Amino acid sequence: MIGWRKGVKLVLSLILVLGLVLLGAYFYLEQQLSETSGLRQAQIFKIAKGQSAMQVLTSLKKQGVTLNVPAFKVLFKLRPHLAKFKAGTYEILPSMNRGQILQVFISGKEKLYSISLVEGLRWRDWMLQLQSHPQLIFDDKTVKTIAALESDLPSQSLEGWLLPDTYHFADGSNASLVITMAHQNLQLVLDEAWQNRALDLPYHSAFEGLIMASIIEKETGIAQERPRIAGVFVNRLNKNMRLQTDPTVIYGLGNDFDGDIKRKDLRTPTPYNTYVIKGLPPTAIAMASQLAIQAAFQPQATEELYFVAKGDGSHQFSLTLQEHNRAVRQYQLKIK
Repeated sequence: MIGWRKGVKLVLSLILVLGLVLLGAYFYLEQQLSETSGLRQAQIFKIAKGQSAMQVLTSLKKQGVTLNVPAFKVLFKLRPHLAKFKAGTYEILPSMNRGQILQVFISGKEKLYSISLVEGLRWRDWMLQLQSHPQLIFDDKTVKTIAALESDLPSQSLEGWLLPDTYHFADGSNASLVITMAHQNLQLVLDEAWQNRALDLPYHSAFEGLIMASIIEKETGIAQERPRIAGVFVNRLNKNMRLQTDPTVIYGLGNDFDGDIKRKDLRTPTPYNTYVIKGLPPTAIAMASQLAIQAAFQPQATEELYFVAKGDGSHQFSLTLQEHNRAVRQYQLKIK
């Protein structure tokens, strides 16, 4: 009887010891997750497709994260979901503990990079920017996407058909992703503007309004002037007057433009020379902002037919040619 009791006590003691060991192991493993990474600054960390969880841990350690690899191996056995990392490029911060780092890898929330595509630039300028961005891939897929988009457009060109904005993407994204987003955003803005356009506009389609918006964009960078400039151009079109706007002439000159527009340039016939042709040029001449698009479809009601740059970024508007000529002498020729 005494021997049996001793045996029971021994078993209970062993169970207690084992329980304490397991409890200690549990707290140790939990501590491995909750401790800080040891990083002193933010790090970019890449997980390749097919890379194992243990390979990821080894790479983390090489990049300065302090961790016990064997302990995490046990942890992954007990909690397999902690090892289900997604391939991608991540940013890990000094403020993160080890468990938070793992959660970032599990979530697949990659570090996002950005590109700011600015209004007033041409498609060729944007293309160079996309091609040179270190986190974007510009390849045959991109070229095919561009060709497919252009084939469906009335202008057969992406000029004006992308909305200026800042676009975000993961490292290694194809540039076609940004192009597609910018085009879809432009379509949404343009469709809404066309549906809510003012009455009696001289546009036969939303495309013609987009062309006008691109001209407005090039004429002024002052937001409050855009509807007024739109009003002048709409008045001129309604009166069958030529637009006579320098930005279209410059666009038509292409690489021949040397930075200084000359009298002969204004007389040289091109499809974009609005001093020679009547109506709108055949395509947009730049990427137009949402504000410029809104101005084109909601122009300010005015009787003005002329405007001239004052030299400070703003313009002097005139009702008559006589007033306009005086403004030209004052602001362009500096004659009082």
